Amino acid sequence: MNTKNTAKDFPIICVGGSAGGLDAYTRLLQNLPANMGVAIVIVNHLRKVATLLHKILPHYTEMPVELITEKLDIQPNHIFIIPEKRDLHVLNDEFRLKPISKPRGWPDVITVFLRSLTQHWDGKLIAVIVSGYDGDGAEALCGIKEVGGITIAQKPNTAAQPDMPESAIATGCIDFILSPEDIARQIARIAHAEKADN
Repeated sequence: MNTKNTAKDFPIICVGGSAGGLDAYTRLLQNLPANMGVAIVIVNHLRKVATLLHKILPHYTEMPVELITEKLDIQPNHIFIIPEKRDLHVLNDEFRLKPISKPRGWPDVITVFLRSLTQHWDGKLIAVIVSGYDGDGAEALCGIKEVGGITIAQKPNTAAQPDMPESAIATGCIDFILSPEDIARQIARIAHAEKADN
């Protein structure tokens, strides 16, 4: 149990993607209100190439977009981007970065981050899997459901690379299968319901 007086309980939305993810991220963000009271973490699995998302995505949203640094405070109404060559964890309401644990083969940075959230975040969890190769994230989705989280996969026929959404759907642990625009609408509905409950 988190004993910090400032324990945070707003929703975190992890958007995991890879090849073709940029199209999904931009379509999603263009349709998201900027004041929903949620933190959005984009986990784009890149092993070697430096990410440019923190420079591209501000054109599509009014929310501040930040590249994650060690011990960065997690805040609502912000978009956070994982840096390359790092695994991402959460501890004491802050981001923690570690050297990538799987440097060869397909990365599993989305799975690593989702598992950390299930163990160390008090608030609502929403896992979104969008376009990408392979199946990163899929292994952690049932765990998100077990802690009361919500899981969403991009509708494969709206994804540039449907492998990751299809792997997510194949787990049997997906609540919604939607286009990026409809994912945004669903997130807004969930965030609104969370605000009403608090």
